[in-house]
Amino acid sequence: MLELKVHPVGEYQSNCYLLVAPKTHQGILIDAGDGAEEILRFVGSLEIVQILITHGHVDHVSALEIVREAFGAPVGIHPADVDVFGLRADFLLQDGDTVDFVDEELRVSHVPGHTPGSVIFGLIERGDIRRAIVGDAIFPGGPGHTETPQALVTSLDSLARTVFTWGDEVILYPGHGDPTTVGEERAAFEAFRAGSIPPDLCGDVAWC
Repeated sequence: MLELKVHPVGEYQSNCYLLVAPKTHQGILIDAGDGAEEILRFVGSLEIVQILITHGHVDHVSALEIVREAFGAPVGIHPADVDVFGLRADFLLQDGDTVDFVDEELRVSHVPGHTPGSVIFGLIERGDIRRAIVGDAIFPGGPGHTETPQALVTSLDSLARTVFTWGDEVILYPGHGDPTTVGEERAAFEAFRAGSIPPDLCGDVAWC
């Protein structure tokens, strides 16, 4: 079973994640926020085979070019955020893609809303997603920040067709702060989505 490690970096304490295969001493780095030196210490002697980006906001990518050069690893980003944020990807992440790592797979789910190219990485274990790195798509108690009311609608629709089709036991690891589970969010999400959402609502939103 892959180990999942987290280290918050930078002013906004963005979560930098490492998926580690202990037997091969290899890892996948997910999100390279502010603090390249911290990230390099966090990784240590692991061989980084890929770098994956959940979305293109600066607090998740500001150390990207430094760590890319340090590790010599290819970088995967959704094309929408490559275009919007002027990022450089070695390969593009599309909805439904799988990223192979040792004997495991990560499934890519496109969840636009927080940014046009936001993605989630679901770790497939025993045939199903059991853990997911969700970036800023969802947090305990609400969705990620949205800039417009339409972006909020898009975010809710994205979460409904991805995260909330998963089992309640799936652990969600966000781009900031502590993890939650699908089960802890489901009832409040469904009530919020079924309710009367103000047409001008966006920004930092809570389920209740």
